[in-house]
Amino acid sequence: MSNQKKPYISPETILPETTGKALILGALLSIILSAANTYLGLFAGLTVSASIPAAVISMAVLRMFKEHNILENNIVQTAASAGESLAAGVIFTFPALVLMGFWENFNYLETVLVALCGGVLGVLFTVPLRSALIIQQNLQFPEGVATAEVLKSGEEGGRSIRFLAWGALVGALVKLCEAGFKLWNGVAEGAALAGKKAYLYFGINLSPALIAVGYIVGIRIAILVFIGGAISWWIAIPAYIAMNGAPEGAGSVDMGYGIWSTQIRYLGVGAMVVGGLWALIDLRSSIVYAVKSGIKAIREKVDISTVLRTEQDAPMSWVILAIGVMIVPIFIIYLRMVGDVPISALMAILMVVAGFLFSAVAGYMAGLVGSSNNPISGVTIATILTSALILLALMGSGAERGPAAAIMIGAVVCCAAAIAGDNMQDLKAGHILGATPRKQQIMQMVGVVSAALVLPLVLQLLLTGYGFGPATAENPDALAAPQATLMASVAEGVFKGGLPWTMVYIGMGIGVLIILVDKYLEKAGIDFRVPILAVAVGLYLPFELDSAIMLGGLISWMVSRYQNKHKASKGEAHAAAEKSSERTGLLIASGLITGEALIGILLALPVAIYGSSEVLSLGIELGTIAGVVVILAICYWIYQQAAKAYAEEKG
Repeated sequence: MSNQKKPYISPETILPETTGKALILGALLSIILSAANTYLGLFAGLTVSASIPAAVISMAVLRMFKEHNILENNIVQTAASAGESLAAGVIFTFPALVLMGFWENFNYLETVLVALCGGVLGVLFTVPLRSALIIQQNLQFPEGVATAEVLKSGEEGGRSIRFLAWGALVGALVKLCEAGFKLWNGVAEGAALAGKKAYLYFGINLSPALIAVGYIVGIRIAILVFIGGAISWWIAIPAYIAMNGAPEGAGSVDMGYGIWSTQIRYLGVGAMVVGGLWALIDLRSSIVYAVKSGIKAIREKVDISTVLRTEQDAPMSWVILAIGVMIVPIFIIYLRMVGDVPISALMAILMVVAGFLFSAVAGYMAGLVGSSNNPISGVTIATILTSALILLALMGSGAERGPAAAIMIGAVVCCAAAIAGDNMQDLKAGHILGATPRKQQIMQMVGVVSAALVLPLVLQLLLTGYGFGPATAENPDALAAPQATLMASVAEGVFKGGLPWTMVYIGMGIGVLIILVDKYLEKAGIDFRVPILAVAVGLYLPFELDSAIMLGGLISWMVSRYQNKHKASKGEAHAAAEKSSERTGLLIASGLITGEALIGILLALPVAIYGSSEVLSLGIELGTIAGVVVILAICYWIYQQAAKAYAEEKG
């Protein structure tokens, strides 16, 4: 264990944390940011942490009150972060039930209960893990450290909020012009087929939010996502056409999408399953340590009066009782679904075991490499595939509700793991600042409850306004929901057949090859690493998304290059300027995402009411080139503002 630094606020200092205004603001931000992440995840297949934007908003709002403090701001961002991370767990799984036809619309009560129980379990599972991962192993938790630094430099909150606001305004305006007024197409793409054998495609989605995602995850992850897309679209699809011939009756672009959606994207399934299993194997000793520490914490009775304020977790007796309570509604939902008590009980047991195990994995990975590399999709697909195979053995291939039952198990596990990884980042921030853990855990519950009550409504609105899955004549602007589409395909494929197992096996082979490359790079001491799940995400995302994320990553790289080019030394002045530049770019990018996502949700309202995506159309078509120019201008703006912040801070 590394030496622990003293917290920013000493354990002996008592400051108000869970105040009324913090509860209200935390719950409100949880709702807003979870809604934004819901849209982003269904559209782009990726979600981003909202901790830093929430912290900046909190500092700006609470500054208007006479009494406010840093721990109060930390409590607000903790609740907001819990809401946005729950959204990731929900969107990766629940839309699969609609895509499979099990639900025509989102069942409000069941969606709320499963999301709520999964989210609360994620919070509860992290209680015994906090001490093991943050105190004893002292893992890095990069986003948690960054959030703490933003809060410590809270005097900048008034200035920083303008970057977030301008980003949101630009993101909203561009989305309104593209999707509302229909001034240009949202995708610039083209394809060519030579001699019915050689296929070439390129496309890019003209979305500020996707550029922002690429900027936030950085050049390394962006490159790996793009490599996954290149494998699918520049190697696998041309190879498939060369071996099987080009399908008749479709244009070059539609032909590529047809082959990708029915065959090639399943390479991503194989790679994700291998990635999820590898996460368990690679981290086995650390997971065992975390689990043992958690069990030890459960067994030990602690006199809370002897524990420092900054180490006071929620009482383990309450945690165990709450876990038992959470299982009951999930068991009832499972029982309603399959109508068999022993199978429902087995599903509940599978859910608890997998939930705790993968929460430990998510928490450890978040501490080791950050939330961007967290294997949530991988472990969820692995859970659904394993659950589907077990249920297949028990229920038989003719079980109509079998696929939906497997999705429901995966939904709880996914919500718990998503919450666990993100909440450990918040607990790390709190540990650095001197927050009270049990009060943070209470606010995590507040964030989960707030988001869970609203997410089914957001999902239903987006389903009615846009539809999910591949674009059709009926739903031309459908949200791709890439993870949910894959989850549905895997669950149905196990029970009904039709899963292209050859592609899944090839994807597994690609996954193993990527792991071997990554281990070689690690052994050689090379800084650039190749986490399998980043490539797997690129494999199953449409190429237009991969390329847009890559463009954002390139802007991030250009900013870093500017910083390195203009630094005189590696002293404090450079470090402060670098932090200011990174924060400026991050806040603009977060604003672009939030603005575009919220307008995307609002645009679903008139579409849902009038039943047409053309309801706000101005009847003016500026052409795709207009969208390209707008996106390039936004890229330059992000770069220019981040570089300017570096120059101004450095002086």
